[in-house]
Amino acid sequence: MKDIPTKNEILDWVRDNPGRASKRDIARAFNIKGAGRIELKRMIREMRDEGVLKKGGRKTFRGDGALPPVGMLSVIGTGDGGDLFAKPESWEDETPPPRIIVVEKKGDPALTRGDRLLARLIASQTEDGLYEARMIRKIAGGARRALGIYRAEDGEGRLVPIDRKQDEMILVDSDDARDGELVEVETLPGPRFGLRRAKVVERLGDPGAARSVSLIAVHAHGIPTEFPEAALREAEAAKPVRGLKGREDLRHLPLITIDPADARDHDDAVCAEPDPDREDGWVVWVAIADVAHYVRPGSALDREARKRGNSTYFPDRVVPMLPDSLSGDLCSLHEGADRPCIAARMVLGPDGGMRGHSFHRGLMRSPAALTYERVQAAMDGAPDEGIAPLVESVLKPLYGAFKAAWLARERRAPLHLELPERRIELSETGEVTAVRVRERLAAHKLIEEFMILANVAAAETLEKKRRPFLYRAHEEPNPLKLDALRTLAEEAGYRLAKGQVLQTRHLNALLDAAAGTPDAELINLSVLRSQTQAYYAPENFGHFGLSLRSYAHFTSPIRRYADLIVHRALIAAHGWGDDGQTMEEAADLGGIAEHISMTERRSMDAERDTVDRYLSAYLADRIGAEFDGRVSGVARFGLFVKLDESGADGLVPISSLGAEYFRYDEARAALVGEKTGKTITMGARARVRLAEAAPLTGGLLFELLDAEGFGKPARAASRGGAPKRRLGQARAKRAKLAKKTRRR
Repeated sequence: MKDIPTKNEILDWVRDNPGRASKRDIARAFNIKGAGRIELKRMIREMRDEGVLKKGGRKTFRGDGALPPVGMLSVIGTGDGGDLFAKPESWEDETPPPRIIVVEKKGDPALTRGDRLLARLIASQTEDGLYEARMIRKIAGGARRALGIYRAEDGEGRLVPIDRKQDEMILVDSDDARDGELVEVETLPGPRFGLRRAKVVERLGDPGAARSVSLIAVHAHGIPTEFPEAALREAEAAKPVRGLKGREDLRHLPLITIDPADARDHDDAVCAEPDPDREDGWVVWVAIADVAHYVRPGSALDREARKRGNSTYFPDRVVPMLPDSLSGDLCSLHEGADRPCIAARMVLGPDGGMRGHSFHRGLMRSPAALTYERVQAAMDGAPDEGIAPLVESVLKPLYGAFKAAWLARERRAPLHLELPERRIELSETGEVTAVRVRERLAAHKLIEEFMILANVAAAETLEKKRRPFLYRAHEEPNPLKLDALRTLAEEAGYRLAKGQVLQTRHLNALLDAAAGTPDAELINLSVLRSQTQAYYAPENFGHFGLSLRSYAHFTSPIRRYADLIVHRALIAAHGWGDDGQTMEEAADLGGIAEHISMTERRSMDAERDTVDRYLSAYLADRIGAEFDGRVSGVARFGLFVKLDESGADGLVPISSLGAEYFRYDEARAALVGEKTGKTITMGARARVRLAEAAPLTGGLLFELLDAEGFGKPARAASRGGAPKRRLGQARAKRAKLAKKTRRR
């Protein structure tokens, strides 16, 4: 008979194989057959009686102090490195439960402290006593956090939620929260049915204060704002780079920065000169702040930067990825200051084609920090005193190289999207004073095109050197979205080619046909909404929108962790030092890509919600005013109208359209009257009256006065508008329906 293993040998094997520790598995592992299996069963029964082995799932066992392969967990918060930790909901052993790190994957719902989840549990291969949890599904009903206004009524508190998706009443326990105060609460365990109760975990002050607008978004989306002490200590200990050790001296190059007038950091600089080796060609330099020199892999700064993923920008503040002593100082390419950089040197032909490129780790000194407006004025023949000496020697070569690069861009045919970017202007006290469209200048296009070229050069260099890195991926549009776009275009009198492999030139033909017409913004927005969401990935799926085979983000490591990853890959590929990509980071690129793609979407949502609240506050004192706009969305519950004046979006509830029943035609993106056939389609011009504005949620309700193809409603809506509860529910539906604005 085969030797029977000892109890310790069995226990060790079970701990190493928690997901497949059945009696049959144990027998196979030790090659026990026949009568030996009877003795094995007896030993396992004794080990269970002794409490050494425990049932771990369907006919499986787990060791004392071990977790089953599948279990219920509660999220307990994040660690210093930004990792999400959980604990088992049931734990009967006397020893403390193992540490559990939640490994999030693409498509997982967001988790926060108090959330419950069913997860697969795998013992970590890198650290004893640590388990990795991979979500099977999120379980409703656990403790969760919510943001809202505290209301004290009849001796009991309740929460008026800020979140437009939240319409459930929550009773709040608090000894010190004041009526009307903005608070964050955490739900408490309670009965399955009935009103939920919560406790106040943070008081945030006056919700009507101007600073609360972005603060609400920060808390609602769980964006980290406070840096750990360890990260701050590392940032404060950082010193400017002195000398050229391991670096090329690039201080002779006229690398200027060109940024918005309100820029908070300067992480890229450019210059150009005629190609000394070939006639009519150009050499373009793009120098980027060497953030990797200060943010080393595995450091406290690195863990916090990865946790945040990117900086988040609001009209009144920025939540940075890095502490200000780095982002606003040592890593910012200030005029006249020596700064470490990683620079791309790109050689362009007269037709803009890239003849070659190389990367350099150097030390630069920018001769000038310019704004888009100053550069444009100088090139239009009106330079100010400070920029005039740079026109011939610096600006004209830049524009010469840009003219060549634009030829190559036109051949490549990226999407010709031209959407107005609205800028919210605030007073010193934070009140909205105006909403203006940002003017798009040639200087903007110049910087954008040179950044794209540098990003392409980085991707091609790392591919050639066979170094793993993160691509910026943008896949082809979904056919169903294209069908909807084609129907909308036809409704507006345009045509989108069908029955062939879609290329950007087909969409550009549609965009160009609408350019300069009243339909231009609608068609641009509809083409944008038809696109897939761009994301980060360790595999190359190409970039459809830019019509590029290989693309990576290299140019903004101060505000994007993806760019820092690319910088480290370049450092390792060129052997520039010990602060480059590590084996551990290279092996974890998939997880990093999923996480920072999530943080990017989180920031986009927070920024959009903040703009909605500012616009709602801006319009709040104009209830009853009439506005012109365009139908920007159609749904079963109503239609959305985008105002010409401010770009604000508001809902016209279907119940306010009159006595006639309107049917939703999904294929045409239209509402059609059952009796009269009156039709409201996406893109129709409309005139509306503002019925209600809710600055705390960012909601707007309109009454439809007239629209193309519709005429006057049979029954006017009441001036009072819909109740606030309906506004919240409608905005919630819109939040699920609306397509998110994509970034490159």
